[in-house]
Amino acid sequence: MQLTGLLWGGKLLKYVGFPAAEVLGPEASVDDIKALIEKHGEVFIKPIFKGGVGKKGKTGLIGRVKDIESALKEKERLYFTTHTSGSSTVKSDGVTFEGAVPAGHEVYFSITESTVYRTTTMTITHHGGVEIEELPEDKIKVVPFDPLTGLKSFHVSNALEELKAPAEIISPLVQNLPRLWDLYNNYGMTTLELNPIRMMPGKGGRLVPVACDFKCAFDIDDTAWKRLNLPSHIFASDYSEFEQEINQLRTYQGQSDVFIINDQGTITAPTFGGGANAMVTEILGDYATISSDFGGNPPYVKMNQISEIVFKHWLDQSNVLFIIGGKANNTDIYETFRAMADALRGYFHTYGPKPIFVIIGRGGPNLIRGMSYMRDTLDALGIPCRIFGHDSAMSEVVNYAMKVNEWMIKEGKKLIRAKLTK
Repeated sequence: MQLTGLLWGGKLLKYVGFPAAEVLGPEASVDDIKALIEKHGEVFIKPIFKGGVGKKGKTGLIGRVKDIESALKEKERLYFTTHTSGSSTVKSDGVTFEGAVPAGHEVYFSITESTVYRTTTMTITHHGGVEIEELPEDKIKVVPFDPLTGLKSFHVSNALEELKAPAEIISPLVQNLPRLWDLYNNYGMTTLELNPIRMMPGKGGRLVPVACDFKCAFDIDDTAWKRLNLPSHIFASDYSEFEQEINQLRTYQGQSDVFIINDQGTITAPTFGGGANAMVTEILGDYATISSDFGGNPPYVKMNQISEIVFKHWLDQSNVLFIIGGKANNTDIYETFRAMADALRGYFHTYGPKPIFVIIGRGGPNLIRGMSYMRDTLDALGIPCRIFGHDSAMSEVVNYAMKVNEWMIKEGKKLIRAKLTK
């Protein structure tokens, strides 16, 4: 669950009194936009993308205007623009209008959980406004700190002094940045990033830190984020009906992260665990309908609901239902498989028999009981299956699923359909 931009980020920063650039949403009228330009002299126009999308500026997806005519042209150009970052392509749904913030210094700041230090860390540099990866290590300071005591002023001041930051920016940052710990810690965040923070001259010439971009990610298992009253649709990575339905379940315990890979795919793979997801997605390629991670020990009700949605959207076109994951530590395999098996039975009762082949690869608590329940259900439905235990190499299981898909295309689907209709 990620959130980017000041449209919502600015609202969150108000919870801790951290200044942010003035922003208008896509519903802004011409008069509103004109007033914003007159007030700030210049306005930045940015497309609104779902989730975290990087490198917009480098690809020309940020407009910079000083008059209303140019603003409306940029709005038209960016309102429904598309952007490719890495392997994903996303489409904008509107734009924001952000008032320019005059400044001579730009700062990068983030709080996140570090797998290197195995604790919470602050990352800061006074060379902000760029991709942080482009800076040499001597211009960035990463400071681990105890989350029980939180981010303190001395963490900020010591880091900036070691970076030899200009003296005029240190005091304002020391006074304001620790507020961001309250936002991060109190509302279930796993990452909070401001880049850039522009140091704007305030009353008496004293610099004021102003957030000009915002990014954060939430731990969906920490219910503290619900207190922010954010609408669930802003966390969807796309506008497909499938992703919207799955997204509604993120308010419950356990994960439910999905991404459509190929809407013409023939292998539907409910996957458990990030490692399994990465391998399955890479090997299956365009044969996969979705990329998913349904780990986190979801309870029966949630797993049943997720399965119903997945089957409703993808089972009709699929040759293979591929249930795959590593050896779980705390996920109850019986509860998970019982929920999926019951959803599959419900799908057959609602939509009729479908010629599919089920492949399962999993390990963890109550494994035998869960696999027995799934096997009995598949036998009753007349669906062929192949089950692998935790001692099977996952790469071999994935390759087996590919071979079964090829067999289904050639003759398997016809043979299974004939058996189901007897």
